[in-house]
Amino acid sequence: MTSRPLVRLLSAFAALTFTAVYPLFASADTAGDLLNLHQMRLAAQRSLGDFFMFNAMEGDQKYAKLVAASSQNAGDALGKIGEMPGTESAKLKAQLQEQWKGYATQLQTLTGTLDKSGYTDLQPVADLAAQNRKLLNTAEQLYTRIQDESGSKVPPLTQQTREQSLLMQDIAVDYASRNASVGASFFGGGEERPLDDLANRFAINLVKLQQAPQTTPEIGKALRSVAIKWHYIEKSLQNYNQNSVPFLINKYSDRIIEDLEEVSGLYAAQQS
Repeated sequence: MTSRPLVRLLSAFAALTFTAVYPLFASADTAGDLLNLHQMRLAAQRSLGDFFMFNAMEGDQKYAKLVAASSQNAGDALGKIGEMPGTESAKLKAQLQEQWKGYATQLQTLTGTLDKSGYTDLQPVADLAAQNRKLLNTAEQLYTRIQDESGSKVPPLTQQTREQSLLMQDIAVDYASRNASVGASFFGGGEERPLDDLANRFAINLVKLQQAPQTTPEIGKALRSVAIKWHYIEKSLQNYNQNSVPFLINKYSDRIIEDLEEVSGLYAAQQS
């Protein structure tokens, strides 16, 4: 028969083991939630850009399908986010879920209107863009709050690469809005958000990543792939008032973001 001291010893050992291992699981769960939230932000951004492309390409059904796909991806990523580490993050998550429902419904309604009528009024589109910005702002707050309350931080270079992905998606959405018949005035374009400034910021950040000491040959190769694609569209972005190439920008931005997400994963693997 097992003696009481031995039982107590085994119980204490089990408790100690659980305490030591639990933070690793908690950290992994938090990292997964942050990745899903990042992917939700990217997909939500893209959904608006796909809507503008649907408008700019005169109802090309390819972009109607892309609107539906990016919206689905954003909703799926949001649904994968688990329990929050604190009260404030839980409140922000609930707020984000509510904002997403409203935005997704409006996006579907406007896409259907554009598909049937061939045009949309400016004000509903302006409202949609405003909803998108509010949604992204809440998602950004939640992203920060999860890290604060959990004590689990995204590694710096992983974070920088994710921000680069978001910047590229922002550039693509902005460019698409300028080429859609709805115009860009409500989207914050014109003098307030010059695309050439955003392009310059992207170029500078890309060089910083390439020159980072933690950039291994494998990561460097992936970043060179980003640079090649970026140089192909950079002049068009800097001279956005001269030539309109929304299809080209949309196509290459998708590929650049795909490469950057691979890079962020490689940086994250270095920290695991």
